[in-house]
Amino acid sequence: MDFSNYTILISDDSILARKQLKDVINSLGDGATFIDASNGQEAIDKYRESRPTMAFLDIVMPVKDGIEAVKGIISEDPDADIIIVSSVGTQAQLKAAIEAGAKDFIQKPVNRSQVEAIIEKHLP
Repeated sequence: MDFSNYTILISDDSILARKQLKDVINSLGDGATFIDASNGQEAIDKYRESRPTMAFLDIVMPVKDGIEAVKGIISEDPDADIIIVSSVGTQAQLKAAIEAGAKDFIQKPVNRSQVEAIIEKHLP
């Protein structure tokens, strides 16, 4: 796949988790521009600055959690394509993230087939 026209925000307090997701996306295609955020407030700020094509957010993060980040991003861009990526997501947290405006969910640890399905479903 050609991702040269896509900017992807990845927000997770784990550098390793961000790298793993980038590696999986890069295994599917070339050219994506990545923006990193290590907490929910940083995700909101970087989203505002760059308006990425898609955003992947962890739920459990410092400063603001993923649900608060979803709310903040959606308040600025109601059509934002936000995917929650979390290992600790309870049903209540996932429901809250979807109600806040997240479009989909991936369970950690991420695998290639999950990410590929999400990208095919959500990228134009």
